[in-house]
Amino acid sequence: MDPLSEVLALLKPQSLSSGGFMVPEDLAIYFPRHQGIKCYAMLAGQCWLAVEGVDAPVSLEAGDCFVLPRGLPFRLTTDLSLEPVHYMRAWDRLQKVSDTRDIPEGGRYLAGGFFGFTGSHAEMLLHGLPPIVHIRREPDKIAMRWSLERLREELRDPQPGGSLIAQQLAYMMLIQALRLYLADAATAGPGWLSALSDRHMSIAITSMHSDPGHPWTLKALAERVGMSRSVFALRFRNTVGATPLEYLARWRMLLAADRLKNSSEGLGTIARSLGYESESAFGKAFRRVTGCSPRQYARPTRPGPGASPQQNTVEDMTLTSGRMAAFEQTELA
Repeated sequence: MDPLSEVLALLKPQSLSSGGFMVPEDLAIYFPRHQGIKCYAMLAGQCWLAVEGVDAPVSLEAGDCFVLPRGLPFRLTTDLSLEPVHYMRAWDRLQKVSDTRDIPEGGRYLAGGFFGFTGSHAEMLLHGLPPIVHIRREPDKIAMRWSLERLREELRDPQPGGSLIAQQLAYMMLIQALRLYLADAATAGPGWLSALSDRHMSIAITSMHSDPGHPWTLKALAERVGMSRSVFALRFRNTVGATPLEYLARWRMLLAADRLKNSSEGLGTIARSLGYESESAFGKAFRRVTGCSPRQYARPTRPGPGASPQQNTVEDMTLTSGRMAAFEQTELA
């Protein structure tokens, strides 16, 4: 599997909702902070996308696609001076794509999906992405057009199984959007996804992903990509935002966390497969990253009073992701 597919597999994205609606001319629709990723495309018309913390609003035109990986609050509007209205209060006023056989001329319609993650450490995996991924170049729009048209048809004319098809089409849009971002990632900031657009760095990352238990050294990775150790180390850190061995350690912990939660493998088996000579060494590394022992992490979370198991899982994921992010800022700085 390629690195992007591996990361998406670890995230275990699930389409929580998919659909489409019109942005009214006299309304600024406000969406609060969310966990997960939102991916939408402009089917027709034009409107503004304003994301909290991002200085300049984005003008969306027909065929444009945008991804919001960090869950920041945002609003959609035709007039930036309008007072925002929470989407729950505005929802009944929004015309849905499913209610419209033909999009009227001048209509401003969006369609897409919202994805939650059942995999751990989503925050850590997505932190390298910008707050907005905006796809607007004409060749890129063509690449998205088939998915958009199919999604539009499924929403307008529901058939048996249509809900599942719409979810899968929205997922395809998300992957296509990340691919297109990757193709133009040379202008983006440091991060694992941007690094995949660099041929040499992509080889190094793919090598570590393909065999995470191998005793990789800086020298071995530099030789793999055909660069000197000093040049490779500097370029990797500038491109990825961490040294090669720091990245490897982080990737190993992500794999370990996933296997502890989702497999019946023993601790020793996981430790050895990821390059640790003993359970003790693996346990110390795991505790340093996650703040708990591997056995504690693997233990099923017991729902708290009045909370569903799903809510507790989300809270556990958020807490652990925070620890992982803190680890990055200290140990991996």
